[in-house]
Amino acid sequence: MSESLSSFLIISFGAIFGANARYLISRYAAKLLTPTFPYGTLIINVVGSAIVGFFMIWTTERVLIDPRWRLLVVVGFCGSFTTFSSYAYETMAYFEQGQWHLLLTNILSNNILCLLGALGGMALARVR
Repeated sequence: MSESLSSFLIISFGAIFGANARYLISRYAAKLLTPTFPYGTLIINVVGSAIVGFFMIWTTERVLIDPRWRLLVVVGFCGSFTTFSSYAYETMAYFEQGQWHLLLTNILSNNILCLLGALGGMALARVR
């Protein structure tokens, strides 16, 4: 099997799990909390950012692993798990509806918490 086909299959395998996790968490969050605010998207973006932050630092500074693991976890799983496109759409829908409070809450919470999630994952990966 060629290297590019192998990479493609690894990414695809991770993407299957990421997309399904995204679907399940979004549905569960809407059911548990409220569908008024996209809590599922927020949770997914923060968790996904933390996973990427942790995994990239852990696999470049702490352990030596096959680079294909980064394809599986970061590109495949997190690439289909995180929901920036949903975030953008939901934010613009608030804009079109004139829901300024929800628009600003969505922008600030996703951006600040995702940056903190990435920083937290990076710090966690560096704990000895």
